[in-house]
Formats: sequence, structure tokens, C-alpha cells
Amino acid sequence: MATLPVLPLTDDVLLPGMVIPVTLDATTQAAVDAARSAGDKRVLAVPRVDGEYGSFGVVAVLEKVGRLPSGEPAAVVRGLARARIGAGVPGPGAALWVEATLLDEPAPAGKAKELAREYKALVIGVLQERGAWQVIDTVERMTDLSELADSAGYAPWLTLEQKIQLLGATDVTARLELLVEWARGHAAEQQVNEKINHDVREGLEKTQREFLLRQQLAAIRKELGEDEPSGSADYRTRVSEADLPDVVREAAQREVDRLERASDQSPEAGWIRTWLDTVLEMPWNVRTTDNTDLAEARAILDADHAGLADVKDRILEYLAVRNRRAALGKEVVGGRGSGAVLALAGPPGVGKTSLGESVARALGRKFVRVSLGGVRDEAEIRGHRRTYVGALPGRIVRALREAGSMNPVVLLDEVDKLAVGYAGDPAAALLEVLDPAQNHTFRDHYLEVDLDLSDVLFLATANVVDTIPGPLLDRMELVTLDGYTEQEKVAIARDHLWPRQLDRAGLTSDEVTISDSALGAIAAEHTREAGVRQLERALAKVLRKVAVAYADEPVHVDDVVRYLGRPRFTPESAERTAVPGVATGLAVTGAGGDVLFIEATSMEGDPGLTLTGQLGDVMKESAHIALSYLRSNGRRLGIDPNELAARRIHLHVPAGAVPKDGPSAGITMVTALASLATGRAVRPEFGMTGEVTLAGRVLPIGGVKQKLLAAHRAGLTEVIIPKRNEPDLDDLPEEVRSQLTVHALADVADVLALALRPADVATLVTTG
Repeated sequence: MATLPVLPLTDDVLLPGMVIPVTLDATTQAAVDAARSAGDKRVLAVPRVDGEYGSFGVVAVLEKVGRLPSGEPAAVVRGLARARIGAGVPGPGAALWVEATLLDEPAPAGKAKELAREYKALVIGVLQERGAWQVIDTVERMTDLSELADSAGYAPWLTLEQKIQLLGATDVTARLELLVEWARGHAAEQQVNEKINHDVREGLEKTQREFLLRQQLAAIRKELGEDEPSGSADYRTRVSEADLPDVVREAAQREVDRLERASDQSPEAGWIRTWLDTVLEMPWNVRTTDNTDLAEARAILDADHAGLADVKDRILEYLAVRNRRAALGKEVVGGRGSGAVLALAGPPGVGKTSLGESVARALGRKFVRVSLGGVRDEAEIRGHRRTYVGALPGRIVRALREAGSMNPVVLLDEVDKLAVGYAGDPAAALLEVLDPAQNHTFRDHYLEVDLDLSDVLFLATANVVDTIPGPLLDRMELVTLDGYTEQEKVAIARDHLWPRQLDRAGLTSDEVTISDSALGAIAAEHTREAGVRQLERALAKVLRKVAVAYADEPVHVDDVVRYLGRPRFTPESAERTAVPGVATGLAVTGAGGDVLFIEATSMEGDPGLTLTGQLGDVMKESAHIALSYLRSNGRRLGIDPNELAARRIHLHVPAGAVPKDGPSAGITMVTALASLATGRAVRPEFGMTGEVTLAGRVLPIGGVKQKLLAAHRAGLTEVIIPKRNEPDLDDLPEEVRSQLTVHALADVADVLALALRPADVATLVTTG
């Protein structure tokens, strides 16, 4: 045991055999002065971490005391042996004196020599990578295992905590085990770092080599006089030779200037090149010549589509106006409000999408279809900002680039199915596109130059107009396609659907034929729709069955039941309205017009009204209005008010799985309740539609044409509509008008007088 002054080592560790310099401050200077005054020149070097001393130290001797080249006082100390720190004792000077117990190191045993050999090999490998050859010679000459282990105090890859752990390990075998483990981890880390550095150096060298080769290639081409511009020079040439508007050319030249200043390795250079490619691919001054022959355009439209007179007339009007402006010498290309935006609204399968191609053929223009169903991002319409990774122009710009002209027919399909997402409202982004007063200066976020869309003919399609935002619908001219009559369906099937399905089935018109009566039977008895999709599927089914049984003999399809089975749809109005309390109404759904049966019954119980059939709020209100009207005006109409006031009334609209809402079922509900109260059944040939008020007025409703077509398909012969809807009959095809008797009424009393059977007939039907 020895009494020694403590020499604190901040953020450093001294192991036996090590010689290190120590910069002297007030505390360490006191320890050095105390040791020199005692004449022993020995100190106890103890590591101090975060102001705290450890339990072990090293007895060290002061080799030299002086100053560093910088002028700071310093001492050189050499470690002698490990010691355990004991209790503090008084001593001379300002130093801290403690009792130190020297530790005896046990002799190496077990696998110490194998560990020392492995550790020496690992250390030499690390030193070789660092190029420390003199240190390698010193390590190789070490034979003492303890000296070899304690020399790790010089290793820069060991942390302070690891060195303190070595100081506290008195057994050389334990120290060597720790050092082998740490050296292995450091060697593995060095290998990974070396691989990363090698890859980085290789990439840099490749980039530098390519740059040098490009410069040399450019110099060689210049000496040879070869005119092969590349990079920004190539873009400058392309911009100067391209047919661009003046504003676009100036913007493109500014971007070429930026490209010349940008480095090839800069991401901005890639963005500029992509933008320039997009601008140069746009057909800025390319326009097709419109067909000026109105008779030819009418013939093309009539050949491609049966019916749809409103759409055809509007296209011909558009052509006629352009022809007149051209005849007067006025500009017909570009300009404010010269384009047209038509919204084709109607049920599925009526030919809205395919009509776009026919319009393009009739005009002699390019055709592009843009599907908007499910689009939620505003950037899909207006484009992304160029600073975004993977930025693209909007769908309108891409459509013009695809068409290759600035005046194509662009079909915006399913515009009613746009959705608001987290990235904005695409319907709002379409406002500028579809506004004839604004779209001559449409600005895409990606291009950032004005784009003239005024000469583009936009056609938008939608199944339901109600889901289109009001401001967007206001920008478009609405043209409704309400459906086809049976005669039109037969013509479409004969001229378009049947030939197409023959080709898909691998059959010819010489092998399989079908009569118009069979086509009419399929349309009337096996499909009940506004369009012709189900009709085409039925024809495909017929031809598939013909292909299975085909025996090299011509087949004439006449017996529809043989191929499609018994009829799926038959007139049911007479059966449903045979009892009092049931009336036939007309409604419009997303699939077109439809027939709606409303049933009413009464029972004992608490007075009131029960409604079933998944009805919306508006339809529920119509039911309450109908009941209130009959209770307040019953005596005038020959109805006992107590029959409705004292009993429980249940009003039901079948097909409960289908949501139903709208005011047009008002007079149908009044008729069903009046039929229930009087016991007079509703005439089976009657269908009706109209909104009812508490005063008994019949108010106008929408979708008259679709509803009357549905009544015709269902086999009804008489229809009641509001008086103010009488002008809508002008849109009804003559074929349907000749087979329907339409009653335009303004008072509910007139509706009941016309729709209910006479009292004597109703009694016979009920008792019979």
C-alpha cells in the first residue's frame, strides 16, 4: 500500500506501460507539485468521467515536466501498475492524497496465448489498412501478454468506457477476450466503410471520366466540323425551328438559357429538359379542317346512331354557324367563346360515349376520350407543379398532345363521378376548362403558358345530372338522351349490335340471320332498359348458343324462347292494380325511367301513417301531404275522412332494396290512398307522375320523356302528367305519342276522377 497524490485524467485513460502527455491545469498541477515535493515523482493516474473518479487507477511516474510548443504547461507520465483506490488521507499541498493498493496480476492461463495470437493478427490487419508500418513492427515484437493487452490503450477505435473496462480487468485473459471481440467488430465495420467508400470513389471516377470523354468528343467533333449539336444547343435549335406561338417561344428560350447555366448533374436540368420536350411535342399551331358539308355530316351521324335528334341538331347548328362565319370572312379559329361544351346526360347504354366518335367523324376532327370516373386530384386536370418529383401536365394537355391538333373533339367521360379528395376538387378545376368565356387562356400548372381551348369541342357525359356541381353544370349546354323506343332499339340491333356480335362469335351473316320480330321480342320481353346494353348481351347469348349447335347449315333465329328461355318481363299493371289501394307511378332512376307501384292498406290500431320501402325525406313528405289532402278534402271527393283518420294507414313502395326519393310520386300516393278509402281500384292502363300540394295542385316535375318511355315499355296506354309539363311532350318520339294517351291535368280531383274505376265497376272487380 502506498500514499500517492491523485492525477485526474479527463476523458483519457492510462494503462500500465503507456506513456502519455498530460496538459496541466490547476488540479493536475497540484498533483505534479505534490509528487515532486515528496521526491518520489509518483502519482496515481485516475480517469475522471463527468467529474467522478473510478475505483481503479494506475501508479505512474513523472518522466518529464515542461511546456508544450504552444506554451501550455504539460507533463509526460508513464504507467507502472494497476492499483485500487482506497481512502483519502491528509498530505502536503493542494493535491488529493489517497491510499493506493497495488494489484497483483495473475499469471496467464488457459487460452490466453491463442487469444493473444488472434488479437495480434486483428490489430496488424487494422494497422495495415491505416499504413502504420512502424507500429506494426512494435506490436509484432511484443511477447509479454499483459504488455500486448495494455497497449490497446493507444487504440483510437476504442471508446473511453471500453478503456476504463480494460483498466478494471486484472486478469490478462479477460482483457484479451474483450479486445478480440472489440477488434472483430471494428474490423467488420471497417470493411463496410471501405466498401461504401470504394463505391463512392468508383461512382465519382465514372462521372468524371464520362464528363472528360464528352468534352473530348465535343472537341473532336468541332475539329472535324461535324454539325451534331447536343444538350442545350440541341434544344435551342429545336426551339428555333419549331412552329410555336410567340409567347411560348419566348418561354422556351428562357428555359434553354437556364439549361445552359445549369450543371448536368443538377436535378433542375432534368426538369427543364422534360418541360421542353413536352412543349415541343404540343401541336401549338396544328388544326384540322372541319367538314363544311352539312348533308354529309348528317349522313354520318344518322349512320352511326339511331335517334338522338337533339344532339345531331346541335352539332349541325355548330357546323352551320362556323360555315357562316367563314363565308363572312370572320375568324373561326380561337377567340373568346367560339368553342362549344355539350353535356350529354342520360341512363347507361344509350350511346353517350360512342356518340363522341361519331361527332368527331362528322366534323372531320381528331377524337380523344378522357375518363374522369373516380378522379380525386385537382392536378389530374390542371397538372402538377414542375418542382414535384414525377410532375406531369394535366389530362387536358395530354389529350391535345395525343390528338395532335388544337381543335379535337374531347370527350370528358363520367363527369358526374368526379370526387373531392385531399388533393383538391377536380370539378372546380374543370370550371375554367369548360367555360367558353375563359378557356381561351387556360393555364396548366405544368406548362405555365396560356393554352387556347376555345376551338376544342368538349363533350361531357353523365348518368345523373344532380351529382354534377351547379357551377360546373352552368358552364355546359345540357342535352338529355332519355332512351330509345322499341322501334329504335330494333334498328340499332339490326344495323350495329347484331353485326358486331356476329364478328365476335366468329359467325357470318350468311350463316345466321334474325328477324325484326325476334329482335323486337328480345327488346320487349327479355330486356327492359333505356339503353341497349342488355339487348346486346342477349344477342351475344343467342349467338353463343348458335355457335355451340352450329352444323354447317344456315340458322334463322326466330324462336327466342329456344335461346333465351321464357320472357322475363311481362305487363303487370293489370295484375298489380286489380285490388283497391294500388296505383302505378312513373319515376326516373340512374338507369333511366321506370314504373313504380305504390300500395296502401289500412288496419285496426293507433291512427297514423306507416311508410316502408327505403323512401327518402322528400318522398315521405309527399306521403304525408297526400294523406292530409284527402282528410281535408275527402267529403268533396266522395271519400269518408274517418276511413283515413280512425285507422292505421300503411303505405309501401315495393323494391325496398332500391333507394327512392323525389316529389313526383305525389299524385300516385294520393290516388293509392283514395282508391283504398273508396274501394275503387285504379284503372290498370294508367300511369301517373306529378308533385302534389296541400291545396290539391299538380306541380311540374322533371324527366317526363324518360318516364313516358318507361310507361310505353311497361305496356301502359294512358299517362297523367302535370299541366305545366305539356311542352315536354314535343320531345317525345312520334311512335310513342301515337300509342300513348297523355292527360295533362292541374288538379288532383281531376286525376282521381280519371284514374279510379267507376264505383259499380270497382264493386264488380272486388267481389268478382
